[in-house]
Amino acid sequence: MPRTLLYNAGVVTMDAQRRQFNNGAVLVEGDRIAAVGRSSDLLAHVASQPATETAIVDLRGRWILPGLINTHVHTSQQLGRGLGDDVSLLTWLFERIWPYESNMTEEDSYVSTLLCGLEQIRSGVTCFAEPGGQFVDGMGRATMELGLRGILARSTMDMGEGLPDTWHESTQETLDIQVANFERWHGKAGGRIRAWFGLRTIFNNSDDLILKTKALADRHGVGVHMHVAEIEEEVRFAEETRGATTVTHLRDLGVLDHNFLAVHSVWLTDAEVGMFAEHDVKVSHNPAAAMRVLGFAKVPEMLAAGVCVALGTDGAPSNNRMTLIDEMWLASLIHKGRTLDPTVVPAQGVLAMVTCDAARALLWEDEIGSLEVGKKADLTVIDPDSPAMLPLHDPIANMVNAMHAHNVASVMVDGRWLMRDRQILAVNEQEIIEEAKARAAAIARRAGIEMPSRFNVVS
Repeated sequence: MPRTLLYNAGVVTMDAQRRQFNNGAVLVEGDRIAAVGRSSDLLAHVASQPATETAIVDLRGRWILPGLINTHVHTSQQLGRGLGDDVSLLTWLFERIWPYESNMTEEDSYVSTLLCGLEQIRSGVTCFAEPGGQFVDGMGRATMELGLRGILARSTMDMGEGLPDTWHESTQETLDIQVANFERWHGKAGGRIRAWFGLRTIFNNSDDLILKTKALADRHGVGVHMHVAEIEEEVRFAEETRGATTVTHLRDLGVLDHNFLAVHSVWLTDAEVGMFAEHDVKVSHNPAAAMRVLGFAKVPEMLAAGVCVALGTDGAPSNNRMTLIDEMWLASLIHKGRTLDPTVVPAQGVLAMVTCDAARALLWEDEIGSLEVGKKADLTVIDPDSPAMLPLHDPIANMVNAMHAHNVASVMVDGRWLMRDRQILAVNEQEIIEEAKARAAAIARRAGIEMPSRFNVVS
């Protein structure tokens, strides 16, 4: 079993005691963490076992974090980056995103996920939750090749106005496809890949589909990933068609539960925040996407009520930056501005939203989210030696408020380096970039999407 000792580093464990070692070390054996502690102690431990070959890596003052976890990212939308800027929500949806997504092939989805995965790795992400495109097989193939840990789901819809013709499916058809995806992908890649059940929005999901999807998730011991209370129009739609706002209606259906991941959740009443807490619903907060058009989620109120809140990037057409590090900074900043309270959503809490709390949101806290003995060797190495991140008067605050993607030096998943000293090892990065450029242009042509020029272009 291969063994690696990473030492002479700051180590932020994110364990229950929130231990931090300013000169610490992590010992990896196979795909698991074998020890975490002071550098001197672990070096002595390794020296006492000369018969066991160990790769010893001096990190020279870098920092080791648990691998970051992105709880909501549309990997299949990566090739649509830039299609949705500075337009209304209806234009974004009906004239840009649905035409784009409905003209994708499985191979497009595969390449899109590869490109998105590269951005995830370069920004320190080791695990992500995909809320669904149409081609889980494409997403799954890419995730296997990248070496990432991921939860896959299909964007599931059985109703709604304006859907592309190819997306019209009966309730039973959507359920059958989800079950087939689950059977094909859950537990693949040595357990790195899990499959969940997805619901798009209450605009596109009948009550019958919602109830049967939740029943399937319960039966298979996994979660439900759904956009919930995303925009004010959605809440009004739910009131008009279901007789209650989105969250209250879901509560009345009996689907709010510990394995229900609610994304965005911007338009909640105070009572509905309490419903989330009562039923242990998990929330994926996507600050950049929310700021763009959705509004400001009641994150401080959720945290005060005991709701598990994690962070996500959303998709490239919603955010443009699929960089969870940027979301940390925004999450810390915007809620201070909304509440005029500089103490809310502090740095240590934000770091939890992308590590231990994110793992809990994805029902994976037994294996990932913190650096502890026996857990998976998923970790990120940070190099703070840059003008933008130094000095480190408060290292934790700097990781949230001053860190950038270029500070990510190395990324490990299951004890395997996906990026080492800023070099991608798992796949050919340049080949993926070239293929992605060609496919993105081809999808836009097929979809008939013509982007207006913002300036007078001189050819």
